[in-house]
Amino acid sequence: MTGPAVVGVDIGGTKTVAALVGSDGTVYDRRRASTPAHSGAQAVLDTAARLAAELLPASGGGSVGVGTAGTVDPATGVIRYATDSLPGWTGTPVADALAERLGRRVRVGNDVHAAALGESWAGAGRGSGQLLLVAVGTGLGGAVLRDGRIDPGARGAAGAVGHLPAPGAERLRCGCGRYGHLEAIASGTGLAAAYTAETGTPLTGREVAERATAGDPAARAVLGRAGVALGAALAGLVALLDPAVVLLAGGAAAALLPAAAAAYAAELPPAWADVPLRLAALGEDAVAVGAARLAMARET
Repeated sequence: MTGPAVVGVDIGGTKTVAALVGSDGTVYDRRRASTPAHSGAQAVLDTAARLAAELLPASGGGSVGVGTAGTVDPATGVIRYATDSLPGWTGTPVADALAERLGRRVRVGNDVHAAALGESWAGAGRGSGQLLLVAVGTGLGGAVLRDGRIDPGARGAAGAVGHLPAPGAERLRCGCGRYGHLEAIASGTGLAAAYTAETGTPLTGREVAERATAGDPAARAVLGRAGVALGAALAGLVALLDPAVVLLAGGAAAALLPAAAAAYAAELPPAWADVPLRLAALGEDAVAVGAARLAMARET
């Protein structure tokens, strides 16, 4: 292990992961549990604290970093807004609550923002200070990195690509409660809902992606529609944000990529034709690695 390691925690709508991360971005150990999202904020915090505590003795002290679903006040670590993926999460003082449980300083950021930090540090965006990352999870989130730093926007919510209007989603309900957003098509929840509506068989978004990879015609059709919507939206975002690279992350990213890449290439204006669309490299470690990077920045 090179240099001191710190703990990064990923609090998502379906899973919570804690990782012990070295100073070069290497993950040395991890713990994982299902997020008790419907048991309330205190249960979610208890789960995150338990996983982090299992790794903290080996970390030698220091801060803990957290990447969580929802819009985070970067100054206080309080959740300003969260969708139904974490009911009751809005208003939760994550930084203070976990600091009290762990006896450590805690720094909190949005989970997709943390993933972008992780990928730019130790993943597919290594060496690029200008990138756009879009993560397909329970919901659909994004992050913009400029000059090696996350651009949080005026209220910590920059990169919320899931709430862009999307053709074909007019009658589909987004996690925010409104209709017609990209998240309603190109997220794990959207993939699951579309597959269930088409076949009558309830599956998770990850299971839909797995079935598509295995050749299931209905799953492939669902992934195809989602990928086209996502790729077209990404092309528009490239023209707006001018990143050096676009990274696609999340459990369904690989299954979505073929259709997304084709739509992206077709819609990308010529001036940005050299901006690649790539899969992120850190997989399920991305948020925890980026959260650890947050904690390390706090220490310096």
